[in-house]
Amino acid sequence: MLRMYYVILICLPLVLYYIAKAYYIKYHESDYTENARYDVARRCVRICMCVGRIKTLCYGQENLPEDGGYVMFPNHQGKFDLLGIIASHQSPCTMVMDYERSRLPIVNPFVELIKGQRLDKSDMKKQVRTILNIIQEVKQGRRYIVFPEGGYENNGNELQKFLPGAFQCATKSKAPIVPVAIIDSYKVFQINSLRKITTQVHFLPPILYEEYAGMSTAEIAELVKSRIRQAIQEKTIENRS
Repeated sequence: MLRMYYVILICLPLVLYYIAKAYYIKYHESDYTENARYDVARRCVRICMCVGRIKTLCYGQENLPEDGGYVMFPNHQGKFDLLGIIASHQSPCTMVMDYERSRLPIVNPFVELIKGQRLDKSDMKKQVRTILNIIQEVKQGRRYIVFPEGGYENNGNELQKFLPGAFQCATKSKAPIVPVAIIDSYKVFQINSLRKITTQVHFLPPILYEEYAGMSTAEIAELVKSRIRQAIQEKTIENRS
């Protein structure tokens, strides 16, 4: 957590500026396109990464569908995961986040800026409404990040169970599923050090609706998990050689 506190302290004036900017954009929404909002978010992320001595290597951008909406399903390692993906994903995308976490002081304006969806796990009706909203937006061409693992405490580069229900927003919208392999992202805030950190984001080939149609969400979850696991294992072996 040392790096997080360091970045917040050093970038405090900038953080306050971007919080104010995010709320200004929220109340002047018609003046800002989705691309403009996303550019603001990415600038903030890049500055924080620079101050925090964080580098993210991105692979597989050519695998991302050029047109239409899709849903990215990454493994989950820590608080930096989302930022690493946004830093690597050039076209606008957004995410689904737990309602309570999304209301944290710095996180809330960021969620507002990229128009993320908040999932209230304490209210089933609100959960259904949120999922239906995501499905509709994906059909309209938006790109979402959904973390299918239940949590990220001490995950490291190991994968936990992928929750089948997380894949409904893709199956119901019949959108491409993009597995995303994240490597070493946990080191950013779990290692109590300010030394340089390099993380990796791998966008894997998409799984089109024609490929997963007829599969249950549990089967899809295992398919996505196996592809991410294989990518992490291959990269780990490559780094050792």
